[in-house]
Amino acid sequence: MLEVKNVRKDFGNFTAVNHLSFTIQPGEIFGLLGTNGAGKTTTFKMIMGLLEPTEGEIFLDGQKITYDSVDEIGYMIEERSLLTKLKVKDLIQHYGRLKNLTVEVIEERMQYWLKRFNIENYYDRKINTLSKGNQQKIQFITSIINNPKLLILDEPFSGLDPLNTLKFVEVIRDFQDKGSMIIFSTHQIDHVESFCEKLIVLQEGEAVISGAITDIKKDYKKHNILVIADDLDKDKLMTIEGVDDVIIDANQWIIKIAEETYASGVFDYVKTLNNVMKFDVEQARLSEIFIDKVGESYEQV
Repeated sequence: MLEVKNVRKDFGNFTAVNHLSFTIQPGEIFGLLGTNGAGKTTTFKMIMGLLEPTEGEIFLDGQKITYDSVDEIGYMIEERSLLTKLKVKDLIQHYGRLKNLTVEVIEERMQYWLKRFNIENYYDRKINTLSKGNQQKIQFITSIINNPKLLILDEPFSGLDPLNTLKFVEVIRDFQDKGSMIIFSTHQIDHVESFCEKLIVLQEGEAVISGAITDIKKDYKKHNILVIADDLDKDKLMTIEGVDDVIIDANQWIIKIAEETYASGVFDYVKTLNNVMKFDVEQARLSEIFIDKVGESYEQV
């Protein structure tokens, strides 16, 4: 289990992270989100022992994180940190030795992962000759070559097409099934909803949203009604009690209501329309909750 207990980090008079607490259980994927400068990277560095908290403590399986325990952590950072003039085999060997793996173990695991990602032919290629997506695969391999107990993924799908994104998802799920703890950070909220059980959203170093995603969505009273029907009158809908907004999204209308109890009033109107093909009431999307709590800046980063 990873325990972050009341952690604070100051840089002079600036507080980058302010009294942050959360726990991650084995086999759990945890979302750590926020705008640029919110404190995510500082938090990652404290978890990996690269920065010492000003206050608070961080424990991995009940022990403070030390130089030795870092061997059990994998970290894939958002900005590529590859040594691009090295060959693929030499780069992965380098990162594996940093985690105290033997050359033989690194070679065996490297061959497995290169084949799994369909890039075994790049074994002798220099990093700077690879596409952005294939460089992302190599960076991912360097973060998992040690079979980490704790895996930190910062924008892991950057530069990937949908098929390769699915490959990454399969591997992440495999590590989850084996009991690894995974911290997942991204600006693509749909990935958060599909991956994470719990999350924290940071703003200026403080948690503005935290908890289980199911509870976060349940506690947020606003709901959406998805409607496909002929002759829908937006102006008339806006006069119905509890309707906050009405927007068109692709071929359907999204009617935003203040809480679920107002859905019946909307239904009374919609059932008078012609050719009603859809009327679904759903909880607000995570992206809506984030924007409401954090602000429009979240959409722009």
